[in-house]
Amino acid sequence: MIVRSRSVENSEQATRPTDLRRSSRDWREVAEKVRAGERLSAEDGLALLSCNELPVLGELAMEVRFRKNPEPRVTYIVDRNINPTNVCIAKCRFCAFDRLPGDPEGYVLPKDEIFRKIDELMEVGGVQILMQGGHHPDLGIDYYEDLFRSIRERYPDLHIHGLSPSEVSHVSRVSKISLEEVVGRLQKAGLNSIPGGGAEILVDRVRREIAPGKSMTDDWLGVMRIAHQHGMRTTATMMYGHVETPAERVEHLLRLRELQDETGGFTAFICWPFQPGGSELDLPRTGANEFLRMNAVARVMLDNFDHQQTSFVTQGDKLGQMGLFFGCDDFGGTMLEENVVSAAGTQCLITMQEIETTIRAAGFVPARRTMSYEVLAS
Repeated sequence: MIVRSRSVENSEQATRPTDLRRSSRDWREVAEKVRAGERLSAEDGLALLSCNELPVLGELAMEVRFRKNPEPRVTYIVDRNINPTNVCIAKCRFCAFDRLPGDPEGYVLPKDEIFRKIDELMEVGGVQILMQGGHHPDLGIDYYEDLFRSIRERYPDLHIHGLSPSEVSHVSRVSKISLEEVVGRLQKAGLNSIPGGGAEILVDRVRREIAPGKSMTDDWLGVMRIAHQHGMRTTATMMYGHVETPAERVEHLLRLRELQDETGGFTAFICWPFQPGGSELDLPRTGANEFLRMNAVARVMLDNFDHQQTSFVTQGDKLGQMGLFFGCDDFGGTMLEENVVSAAGTQCLITMQEIETTIRAAGFVPARRTMSYEVLAS
């Protein structure tokens, strides 16, 4: 994949906002609430985001992590990331993976290529594919129904974790049918669960600035609500470190927590920082401390999420390992390939053996899992 640079239009917008509102609450008071098992408020979250005592945040996050999952186990899943297309009209300013219709680098994978990738996954004991792509203007419900049905017929036991909420919304628009019908038909065709991609920051001000062609906050949450109502489990994500404020990060977490209170359908939360390489947004990369801080704060704010996944793909195996001491109890998936993050110049893929070695070196016990966090026999 060739990484291309883009000219930055309206470059004055490619800066972080000056609204860095801080909480007047002392983080020590918030720490006592965490230890007492009390639910945190928006002000509490802001206080923790501004706390410079990183080891304390780690301790609080680990207290909640072991409250949820008492065993010293860290799970991972053997899966593969497959991007059926990179053609996209969403025009996200942070993305270096997408290609506009007509671009010679644009593609739609033929079924034979998708099957070849799945065969490679099955050979190493894989149990799941993560299938996400672009907002292709010509791919509607008929295309995805046919694709999922073909995969299900050929690989009846494979878990299909596919199409982010923004992709589901796009399919709804292209096909001129309701979101409820899209989710129902895709589920019937073989879709098992929906990944949390495209969440970025669940605040419309931010979404309009960095991803104007994607669905807004209520739409993203609405797709997840419908999926949960259909009995499908989903994940939740956050991409931070671009144009959002600390208060908007907290709002994102609260919107997820609110929906989880309503449906209980989320299995896990995953966050990672914006990767600036090759994108339109000309912003500096956030550091390791911010990755650990964000994971710790998310763990204590999302008190109704059982699991939290560290992001070794964007951070590397060593910092991914550090995430295990800041609230994370899951190491993610083997993926086998990754194209979206790598298009921005950042990628770390490691083998199953390396994942298990990394987990053990941190003092935990590795265990393979399913998407629903059922532990598989080794």
